[in-house]
Amino acid sequence: MQLMPKQTPSTTPRYIWQHSAWPKLTFDHSALAAALDQARLEQGKLLGLLDAIGLDQAQEVGRELWVQEALATAAIEGAQLNLESVRSSVAHRLGLIDASCHDRHVDGLVQVMQDALTNHHHALDLDRLCRWQSALFPGGTSGLARIAVGRLRNHDDAMQIVSGALGREVVHYMAPPSRQVPAEMQQLLAWFEATRPGSIATTAPALHGIARAALVHVWFESIHPFEDGNGRLGRALVDMALAQDLQQRAPSANPTLVRVFGMATQMLKTRKAYYDGLNHAQCLNGIRPDATSIDVTPWVQWFVQAFTQGCEACQAVVRHATDKAAFRLQAAQHPINPRQHKVLARLLHAGHTGMGGGFLGGMTNDKYAKITGASKATATRDLTDLLRKGLLHVTGVGKATRYAVNVPGWTQPD
Repeated sequence: MQLMPKQTPSTTPRYIWQHSAWPKLTFDHSALAAALDQARLEQGKLLGLLDAIGLDQAQEVGRELWVQEALATAAIEGAQLNLESVRSSVAHRLGLIDASCHDRHVDGLVQVMQDALTNHHHALDLDRLCRWQSALFPGGTSGLARIAVGRLRNHDDAMQIVSGALGREVVHYMAPPSRQVPAEMQQLLAWFEATRPGSIATTAPALHGIARAALVHVWFESIHPFEDGNGRLGRALVDMALAQDLQQRAPSANPTLVRVFGMATQMLKTRKAYYDGLNHAQCLNGIRPDATSIDVTPWVQWFVQAFTQGCEACQAVVRHATDKAAFRLQAAQHPINPRQHKVLARLLHAGHTGMGGGFLGGMTNDKYAKITGASKATATRDLTDLLRKGLLHVTGVGKATRYAVNVPGWTQPD
């Protein structure tokens, strides 16, 4: 996103906020019924897996996925956060350590994510959104540029989303002028509260919770109310909407489990499709001038599919964690020396290729000796002992001999 010099508005409407039906966003319920049912199915499978592994392990999985979501929502916009700083901030917010990380930008993002979920039942007002935005930019700067923080944008320049080299920019979208933003946000926030699951503020039919999350995201991004941080804030709104939906469907569920749906991570994996979908939804694209609503069915469909894929990916993460827990329980049944503990922990941490990891090249006698500081003869005895106890399996012979943790279904990179 860049701020471009003020331009003379086109006499031909190009963007949805210029349409007379704005901001009435709709989608074809019947066309998306099957996709929404599939999303609910995968959501249910994921919640079932989390319930089956127990609270402690579910919280451990949720904690790591929170870290991944924080990294992803920043990376979508090109910001690379320090992994250990994010882990430190998340652990602090969960009360696991006393001190947080020293990176105020990381801590601000984590605070926003936490507030969106743990306080999802509190009304979302403009002051709260402004405080979220301020938390993302604790020094009042974005990079080296000073920006307005804690308030809506009010500059005269056009708020445009562009790409391309300087002088050859391509304008993908232009948001409403700043003078319209307060009224636009008032409408959005009123709608968000009126459509909240379980709300008594409206007599309208209940809106599907996942579709509602899709709508609030494209609506917020179309207004683009702040000078910077709109993407991260829009994804926090997605989390908040999904937490409200989860609480309505499963009142006893912990709303922080929304993070395990992996929306930001999935959006990062398909970043081009994500941006293309938003851009397509924000432009009129053949919507008739006399239409009484703005149909964003393709966007909602993409969002629902991304949610489904996120749930499926997170199911794999939970199964991966379950595999590791089962292996640790198995290993605890045998006397194992500190060297063996160290190597098994290293192999478990590396994971397997199905999860994008794995111990490159497999464990060998030489690698074992280097990791533990043991002699090659001791390494051979330790590895043979682990093999005999069923904790490792072996492939190859001679110099091609490779060892891996004996977890069914785990594959290792060559």
